[in-house]
Amino acid sequence: MRLVAWTPDDLICRLNDVIRVYGQAMGYPAGLLETRRGHIAWHVHRPGFRAVAALDPTDTLLGFGYGYTSASGQWWHDQVRTALPRSARKTWLADCFEVVELHVQPAAQGQGLGTAQLCALLGMATGKTTLLSTPEADERTSRAWRLYRRFEFVDVLRHFLFPGDDRPFAILGRTLPLPE
Repeated sequence: MRLVAWTPDDLICRLNDVIRVYGQAMGYPAGLLETRRGHIAWHVHRPGFRAVAALDPTDTLLGFGYGYTSASGQWWHDQVRTALPRSARKTWLADCFEVVELHVQPAAQGQGLGTAQLCALLGMATGKTTLLSTPEADERTSRAWRLYRRFEFVDVLRHFLFPGDDRPFAILGRTLPLPE
């Protein structure tokens, strides 16, 4: 496996692979994946965009992650901002790198790819804090939750419902930069 930093153009060139890994990791139906394709293609133009990819020796995409500077007017930022108390908004959203997506295809999970991707992505991030959302799950059995806790993400908001998704999500955050 090799981990590479991706430019916006790199991600767009591999968008079909990104959507495939995203769909496998999240278990979303094809219709939703096509909607996400448009969102992801638009996200590469956001300020502070950073992306990483995990590739096998044949250049097959095993996982990816990306994020950007979180700002007012962005859907996720505005949804979370509305739900947070004023003091939490100042703490978490004033200078924030939003981890938008971080996925590893199921067959490649449990091999340290998520850890490597998150470490690389946060190492490239700008801002004083970082936030992400993840579906609520058993923290003892969920690989994603164990990963985020190893990176010392803390609860910012729990059991949050985003419009259009009936699953509860947690908003997790930590300060930046990562310790060396």
